[in-house]
Amino acid sequence: MSLVTLLPFIVLIGAMFLMTRSAKKKQQQAVDMRNQMQPGSGVRTIGGMYATVKEVNDDTVLLDAGPGVELLFAKNSIGAVLTDDEYNRIVHGIEHDLKSDSDIVPDDASSLTGTDASADDADASGDKSVDLGKKDADDTPADEPTADATSAEAKTDEQAKKSDGGSEAK
Repeated sequence: MSLVTLLPFIVLIGAMFLMTRSAKKKQQQAVDMRNQMQPGSGVRTIGGMYATVKEVNDDTVLLDAGPGVELLFAKNSIGAVLTDDEYNRIVHGIEHDLKSDSDIVPDDASSLTGTDASADDADASGDKSVDLGKKDADDTPADEPTADATSAEAKTDEQAKKSDGGSEAK
């Protein structure tokens, strides 16, 4: 037998070895994650339920899924142990306060340019702020066109008739 005939078998065995090695590594990481669970941790089960760990045993976990709801799960049914911020964001809708972690963005650009001009100085120099807000709902209902829109549509209809009127004039 030559080396050329054995090469596909060697490659196949090598691929199988690499796949099983990565699968074992993922399983070990999952076991380590489940062993690090402590009471009070937020978790997600493999079924997609979010709960708080109340008690951890050798093979089981007691979860608190809400007021008066305690569920006993197998330890290997825990899909992920969540950080406190992630658990609060998903379950309670509480967003993490980003202002404490990052720089504050100023409302005006004067502090970014290096000049010490304040907003009061800008108003005194004649710069007016532009109102980019929406008009009040009382001014114009959304389903009724304004008078300007109606007259503009009438003008475009008249111009279209005039341009088409060339064929009628003949």
